[in-house]
Amino acid sequence: TRVAEMIKLLENTFRSVNIGLVNEIALMCDKMGIDVWEVIEGAATKPFGFTAFYPGPGLGGHCLPIDPLYLSWKAKIFGFEARFIELAARVNASMPEHVVTKIVTALNTRKKCVSGSNILLLGVAYKKDVSDTRESPAIDIVLGLRRMGGNVSYHDFHVGEFSAGDVSVPKAELTEAVLKKADCVVVVTDHSEYDYASVVLHADIIVDPRNALKAIRQGREKIHKL
Repeated sequence: TRVAEMIKLLENTFRSVNIGLVNEIALMCDKMGIDVWEVIEGAATKPFGFTAFYPGPGLGGHCLPIDPLYLSWKAKIFGFEARFIELAARVNASMPEHVVTKIVTALNTRKKCVSGSNILLLGVAYKKDVSDTRESPAIDIVLGLRRMGGNVSYHDFHVGEFSAGDVSVPKAELTEAVLKKADCVVVVTDHSEYDYASVVLHADIIVDPRNALKAIRQGREKIHKL
């Protein structure tokens, strides 16, 4: 049973650490003006020695944000410091703040600030095509935007009600009028049901930390990637 438990923790920690690495590469590429998605796509053509992991707005769910830190805590009881695990956790935890910064930058291109702006989040579940919002990065994104005075609403096919801490977030209908009214649309969770071509057509500015709009060719000047 001890080995079985460690197997589960290793698998989740493996993903957490590698996502932390690629998130750090994404932050680095952003500073350098390099498209991190193109970098990963190129690296993934190598037939051995590379496993593609993808950056995003942060980790969520009951496993990846929690299990590695549990393992790190347990290791400390035995006098061992799990440095990779804790560093990856810090990087992953910083990603919602980076998304908020991206939203600020996107609004600035329209000479707007977050305060008073209408910001629509597409998807608040922690991953695509599920209804689970536990530890979702959307929570910290909402709180960051609300602290700056943003008017935040959300749409999610799978989530009927959503709160960030004690803050209840209003749910919006996904219509042409709602998309046009939003000062910024943010793809937090890339659910399969979204008509991304329609989003790009009607939204004024879009922040896409999931690279969900990679197949859209027109209107790319509106899109701000991770």
